[in-house]
Amino acid sequence: MWISSALISVLRLLIGVTARWENEPDLSRQRIYFANHTSHMDTLAIMAALPAQARLNVKPVAARDYWGKNRFLAYIAQRGLNAVLIDRTPQAGQNVLAPIMGVVEAGHSIIIFPEGTRGCQALPGPFKSGLFRLAEAFPGVDLVPVYLENLHRSMPKGKHVPLPILCTIRIGQPIERIDGEDKTAFLERARNAIVRLAQ
Repeated sequence: MWISSALISVLRLLIGVTARWENEPDLSRQRIYFANHTSHMDTLAIMAALPAQARLNVKPVAARDYWGKNRFLAYIAQRGLNAVLIDRTPQAGQNVLAPIMGVVEAGHSIIIFPEGTRGCQALPGPFKSGLFRLAEAFPGVDLVPVYLENLHRSMPKGKHVPLPILCTIRIGQPIERIDGEDKTAFLERARNAIVRLAQ
């Protein structure tokens, strides 16, 4: 869509957004891209790093309490970024992952931020359980770590205009599944896959 193309062009002009892949992306594979989360530009930065043909099938996961709080943001999220909105504070009995699982079941790749909220540090904080649950539910989908370098400096919390600091998107190779691995071990290993890309 022209909106996402225009936003990506503006972002590239402002902060560069250089993509560095550990290996050539396999566009035939369905993927869950998981990344550290430090700014409102993170989703767009990852989209900008993906090949144009890959962007067509990718749905970023976004918080409804922010991206759905007014018509303008909701339009940008759903029409511009093709995002799936989730409730971070669901009602009792509501499965917060249901909308995400629906789009993965439909064959889409997704972008997710396992910390659940933005941080202000270079390295990610602890991961919430959502990535583990998605990995269990979709064992055939690649789990691809992504490290966003310098976005926490370019647009920290409280800022609405990015500073002109060059940012790099480091995209790793998919992490392997380990039979019988428990949630704590999996989430720490997934987090470490992002930390490794930062080095």
